Amino acid sequence: MELTFGARVKSAWNAFRNQNPYPDYGDYGSYGGSYIRPDRVVLNIRHERSIIAAIMNKMALDVANIDIRHCKLDEDDRFVDYVHSKLDNCLTIEANIDQTGRAFLQDAVMSMFDEGHVAIVPTDTIGDPLDSKSYEICTMRTGRVTAWYPSSVRVELYNERKGIREEITLPKYMVAIVENPLYAVMNEPNSTLQRLIRKLNLLDAIDEQSGSGKLDLIIQLPYIVKSPARKAQAEQRRKDIENQLKGSKYGIAYTDGTEKITQLNRPVENNLLKQVEYLTSMLYSQLGITEGVLDGTAEEGVMSNYYSRTIEPIASAIVDEMIRKFLTKTARSQRQTITFFRDPFKLIPVEKIAEIADKFTRNEIMTSNEMRAVVGRKPSDDPRADMLINSNLNHGSDIPRPGGMPGEPGASVPVEGQSSGMQDILKTKIKDL
Repeated sequence: MELTFGARVKSAWNAFRNQNPYPDYGDYGSYGGSYIRPDRVVLNIRHERSIIAAIMNKMALDVANIDIRHCKLDEDDRFVDYVHSKLDNCLTIEANIDQTGRAFLQDAVMSMFDEGHVAIVPTDTIGDPLDSKSYEICTMRTGRVTAWYPSSVRVELYNERKGIREEITLPKYMVAIVENPLYAVMNEPNSTLQRLIRKLNLLDAIDEQSGSGKLDLIIQLPYIVKSPARKAQAEQRRKDIENQLKGSKYGIAYTDGTEKITQLNRPVENNLLKQVEYLTSMLYSQLGITEGVLDGTAEEGVMSNYYSRTIEPIASAIVDEMIRKFLTKTARSQRQTITFFRDPFKLIPVEKIAEIADKFTRNEIMTSNEMRAVVGRKPSDDPRADMLINSNLNHGSDIPRPGGMPGEPGASVPVEGQSSGMQDILKTKIKDL
């Protein structure tokens, strides 16, 4: 039964205000004025300074493009219809005041890649989740687990009421903790990704040294520098050359004919770049991606392999944890679930759409209007466009769909040995007589 407005207000629960029996850290006031969104996920510095951030962002975008919905199943676990609940609204339209459903999923995946796990926390609910497991989720946010306890976790979460991040302690049964399925590849201390990050940092350090602007010169003077007087004379000679280079427009200086200058900042031969290339190719193979996936030139087979090996395990991990934490046993017994749908027509070239549309409609898999929606056309007003019917066959004007049982409205029984098209011709002739 739908709750009234007063009942919803009385039963409303917020993760930051209703912390009893957990500790209350007081009101720190509100925060504002920053040009950076305080609720935005901030990646680790070792990820932001490398190509890893681009790979993680691409994978997070592909996961966010998958529709995750609250659904109803039949007795054979087949999809029947969507459940238009507040949880479904969080997953599709608005997860919180700052994020849409798609932005929330991208935030969750990026945080999971960065930390190895992510906590999805219901922040506003109807019903107290600390007293009962039967509650309705109104808003949710992603958080970072800062401490692990036997039956609860300490989560760093953005408080939209104050505009700052706070740490709160919540029981595990109400927090969906999703671990990265690719943890062994991306987050282990000696994993391929972490080794690649260390090599990239070393390569960046060498590039900074070579581009720092230093000349790294050794000046060989024509006399022995051992006595204090000679050392002072050599130091003065070094300063003279520095002043010449600094004051010259093109960086030109002169020396004595007896002096020799040796430059040290020449590139040192090493195999660091080869190691980076090797680790990058190994990371691509372990993640199931290619360069074509990143630059958008991959073929259909490569993209299908990428979605099945990389994207779907991540989406399944998120969905399975949401089912376990956000749906009660009663809801699951009523055949409710959370599942994801991927549009298979996004990877199909335009020249194959006509062939696929013919096969799907001819085999009565999709209606004509459903295929028109795929190509971005408005539905047809023809009643047969919403019927699973093979348009290549002439079923007669009085038969709305094939397989109509005798006695049904609009159904006719064909005469043995005659097609429905022949019956139409006979009926026309009878009417003319």
